[in-house]
Amino acid sequence: MPLGNYQLGSVAVATTTSTGAAGNGGGADGQQPRVTGRGSAADGKVYKWVALSNTTLAMTMATIDASIVIVAMPAIFRGIHLNPLTPGNVTYLLWMIMGYLLVQSVLVVSLGRLGDMFGRVKIYNLGFLVFTLASVALSLDPLVGPSGALWLIGWRFAQAFGGAMLMSNSAAILTDAFPPGQRGMALGINQVAGISGQFVGLLLGGLLAAWDWRAIFWINVPIGLFGTVWAYKSLREIATTRKASIDWLGNATFAAGAGVLLVSITFGIRPYRSDATGWGNPMVFGGLALGVALLALFCLIETKVKDPMFRLSLFRIRAFAAGNIASLLGAIARGGLQFMLVIWLAGIWLPLHGYDFTVTPLWAGIYMLPLTAGFLIAGPVSGILSDRYGARPFATGGLLLAACCFTGLLLLPIDFHYWVFALLIFGNGIGSGLFASPNTAAIMSSVPAHNRGAASGMRSTFQNSGMSLSIGIFFSLLIAGLANTLPKTLTAGLTSQGVPLAQALKIAHLPPVSTVFSAMLGYNPVQNMLAPTGLLRTLPAKNVATLTGRTFFPNLISGPFHHGLMIVFTAAALMALIGAAVSWMRGKKPELELSSAAEPELIPATAIEEQAG
Repeated sequence: MPLGNYQLGSVAVATTTSTGAAGNGGGADGQQPRVTGRGSAADGKVYKWVALSNTTLAMTMATIDASIVIVAMPAIFRGIHLNPLTPGNVTYLLWMIMGYLLVQSVLVVSLGRLGDMFGRVKIYNLGFLVFTLASVALSLDPLVGPSGALWLIGWRFAQAFGGAMLMSNSAAILTDAFPPGQRGMALGINQVAGISGQFVGLLLGGLLAAWDWRAIFWINVPIGLFGTVWAYKSLREIATTRKASIDWLGNATFAAGAGVLLVSITFGIRPYRSDATGWGNPMVFGGLALGVALLALFCLIETKVKDPMFRLSLFRIRAFAAGNIASLLGAIARGGLQFMLVIWLAGIWLPLHGYDFTVTPLWAGIYMLPLTAGFLIAGPVSGILSDRYGARPFATGGLLLAACCFTGLLLLPIDFHYWVFALLIFGNGIGSGLFASPNTAAIMSSVPAHNRGAASGMRSTFQNSGMSLSIGIFFSLLIAGLANTLPKTLTAGLTSQGVPLAQALKIAHLPPVSTVFSAMLGYNPVQNMLAPTGLLRTLPAKNVATLTGRTFFPNLISGPFHHGLMIVFTAAALMALIGAAVSWMRGKKPELELSSAAEPELIPATAIEEQAG
């Protein structure tokens, strides 16, 4: 279909000529559209695999860095001479973990929309470069103490900015490059590689930090340089770009609303006065209310401006709306899982089975490999099958399987048989893989081609926000459960080993968040709590050996931790079940392929209503 130039508002729209529907990933005869942009036209059959390889590398790299710092945190803070568990330093620790996800959640929609306007490949390529340069800056941290921590947090924000450019446009680039009959497979490989990267990061962080903490950032540099050069030389713009005025007000209100909301959730994890968490802090409550109000204002603005950052009318497409809501619920169910499992393994199970606390974070990553294996197996397979049979049965079935596995984890004793645990987390990985690939393909195939960048950004926002919400909600539920039962148990255990009652009460009422972080980061929690008091130098050697041994803390915390774990996994199972119900509501109709040649203003009244069913 030949296309000319036409006007959108006061800005000329740049268009391209291609076979079939421009920019929708496939022509009327199923062939690839002509690849345009820099260089000569590439053969579509070759180009699509180049695009898949490069974007999968980018997604894996970006998501590995979301989790790689978790188990490397002790080595990082030792390197900058700062104790992450000192009450005043817990904020640095939280922002090192949560800041990366927060920045990505806030920016992906805006960056996806910029990809629609100025070229997805341009924004994506710039993301590779920004991510690589930020990794160099992180590895060269010249400061120590709080200044060193702030350097790392600031450059983690910059690294997340580059990662957001990659994540917001990779799915759109693949949707453009692959025909409808292969999108599920391509997006399945891409998305599952990204999700599994979160768990690979745990293992990689432990291995590299054992050598040098800077290595967890250096590892990105050669990969990033290779990926950047490869992307600039090989990727081409396929879809038409639709230049329009930037929706500054919409971008500002969305970024502010999402940012304030997620920052408030992050501060909700921290202790507040005598409370174990910060949810009673008026500033946290006010931040949540302000964030919701700003997001409501964003929705109002998007219905009024000529060229909105995101077309809310896309939510009238049943497959798009149901897919995104199901993705949010699935991410909430799955997001905090890695934290819960790392705490369970590193703080209790591994020490009970003879592992020293200093190596438990690394081994926790190793023992969680069945979860990653489940993702890697199920994602591509379900993507291929969904191309033929539709997304609904696989996406819905995946969330149902995940709910069953959460229930199985709920029923496990604290000191479990590993093969049962491995089977359950493998099943959870299978379920999440079954869901992720078809759901992503259904979302991306349901929207007009020229809105795929913004749609990909919105999909990433729902997924990343779900992860942040999950960490905030589940971690708070766990801490609340521990706060109700741990002080009494800890007091009794400490006094039985000769710790004076006054000191035992003081230690037992320390914020549980420090105890949990100690276990997660490979510190001996009891030793960490007793060291500042000087009691380890005055108590009998036998008592000191017991208190700081491998089994005292795990046996002490098993009951309270299991109580908190039951709350968390019950909530996760319910979220997965609700997500499955929403996923089933996406309808049985195959997604329609909308041409990017259509005027944006005509889409909601015609094709979108048809897709809404």
